[in-house]
Amino acid sequence: MKNTINIAVIGLGNIGSYFCREITKKKKDIYFKTGKKIKLLFVSARNKNKKRSFKFSKKQWLSNPIDITKNPSIDILVELVGGSDGIAKKIVTSALKNKKHVITANKALIAKHGNFLAQLAEKNKVNLEYEASVAAGIPIIRNIKEGLISNKIFKLVGILNGTSNYILSRMETTGKNLNEILSEAKTHGYAESNAKSDLDGTDVASKIKILSSLCFKTLISENNILVNGIENIETKDIINAKKLGYRIKLLGITEIKKKSIFERVHPTLVDANSYIGNINGVFNAAIINSNPVGQSIMQGEGAGPGPTSSGLMSDLYSILRGNIKYPFITAHKMRKKIKIFNHLNYAFSCYLRFEVLDKPGVLSSITRQLAENKISIKRLLQIPDKKKKIASIIIITHNTLEKRIIKCLDKLRKNDSLIKSPTFIRVGDNNDN
Repeated sequence: MKNTINIAVIGLGNIGSYFCREITKKKKDIYFKTGKKIKLLFVSARNKNKKRSFKFSKKQWLSNPIDITKNPSIDILVELVGGSDGIAKKIVTSALKNKKHVITANKALIAKHGNFLAQLAEKNKVNLEYEASVAAGIPIIRNIKEGLISNKIFKLVGILNGTSNYILSRMETTGKNLNEILSEAKTHGYAESNAKSDLDGTDVASKIKILSSLCFKTLISENNILVNGIENIETKDIINAKKLGYRIKLLGITEIKKKSIFERVHPTLVDANSYIGNINGVFNAAIINSNPVGQSIMQGEGAGPGPTSSGLMSDLYSILRGNIKYPFITAHKMRKKIKIFNHLNYAFSCYLRFEVLDKPGVLSSITRQLAENKISIKRLLQIPDKKKKIASIIIITHNTLEKRIIKCLDKLRKNDSLIKSPTFIRVGDNNDN
């Protein structure tokens, strides 16, 4: 690799502008640690005239990002546009085909097209780096790729979305509802104006697909995985969980079960005294179980310009050191497809909340339906509201199969004594804490 490396950055939002300032400010440190001089040769974004914290010169600006990917002077391209398709995919594909190293923070792109892009990077002997796509400032990808490379990983559990974790944490401490806290999160910059992917679990699902591929040396799954979000969590669920010794967290989990891969994202009741139960606010965390090292734990801020830029800089330093690596640890042809575990056969304990009319026979009708589906009760709470003549019935079940719960709830929704559809949240096992 030559001594002066030319870089182009496409996408100059908060993260792109922050990153450009970082590489400009840290040129001496980069040279000291890598022996390479860097030059930010070109930048591009949708709107040239938008006010930004990073000031670029007229010579640096190019309006057509595809032209940048074909420019022979560019060595490393940094894509910070976002989105799984469209211009982001075109930029990265063109850059790799033209033998440019690529750094991206785009989880949606890697989750959807990572197999194709990795193959393209290998073919053209360049790096495709994406540390900042998962958990931002936590070096989880590099840890799996390098630190744990000799270990056999069998399970990963993580809080991988700072927005949802902030919302659940604040609902507990303030007693406010989800929409009130979401509005607060947007005011503080912890949530985008459209936070749908944070709330419905799809953001975490993209990250889990990426992490699964790294953990188990598999191709990124193209199958639909089990995904539930937090959008239906109510403050009373947070309060009930606390009474029962739990906290509610949105977890991303991937593991090997019966030689099949089981990827899932869902709210989970976790032990209030556990490690994962005490990750609050915008923080992310991951627990990796592997042999021979055992359990590895990582924690840090999972979003924002600073943490994301830290991940991007890590990738930049790695490339400048001259390491041409397989994007997913092993060669594309060595990565295998693996059978998907049928989540209907997943056995777990669960939390059920029924809002019912407070009249005789309602509780027995619910417990009878549970018994008919071979679902046994571990704990039960009744919270009456005598003024409104209604009650909340909260049940923690013993371990049961998902298919039994689904069948049972379908029947219970037809119960005339229920005021609304039952609330169902899975309870984590000891290995999820």
